[in-house]
Amino acid sequence: MEPRLAIDIAAPAPQWRKAVPDIAARVERTARAALAAADLPAAETDRIELSVVLGDDATVRALNRRWRGRDAPTNVLSFASGEAPSRGRPLLLGDVVLAYETVAREAAEQGKTLPDHLAHLVAHGTLHLLGYDHETARDAARMEALERRLLAGLGIADPYRVGETARG
Repeated sequence: MEPRLAIDIAAPAPQWRKAVPDIAARVERTARAALAAADLPAAETDRIELSVVLGDDATVRALNRRWRGRDAPTNVLSFASGEAPSRGRPLLLGDVVLAYETVAREAAEQGKTLPDHLAHLVAHGTLHLLGYDHETARDAARMEALERRLLAGLGIADPYRVGETARG
């Protein structure tokens, strides 16, 4: 049985909802696809919770400075809860936080639509919460292949075909 996914979407940056009117459905569909593509081991729980924050550059810059020591905005940050699955309790994956101005600028520079780039970064951030990373070439290849596959299933073109500068 597939776990039930509860997604809390906070949108403190109103630009997101103006630019992507169906953003809640898009975020949920993408997060579900990321969970399905990750091929998780047998679930210890039947409920998973995820938080997605649709923020702006100022919000992400402050978080990046505080938690990563980098005084600059970035497109997406992921904060895993670190909780282990426990029977009878929902698995709290963590938070995915996106920066509107950075994501919109990248989409324009890379010739992508904002909704498609958003989907890529939601998938990317969710996979980070599930333990995927791109610290080594091997890990990056594994994560990017998974992203390509799950995004293709959503009808979204390969996000890495636009060039090496398009790393999300």
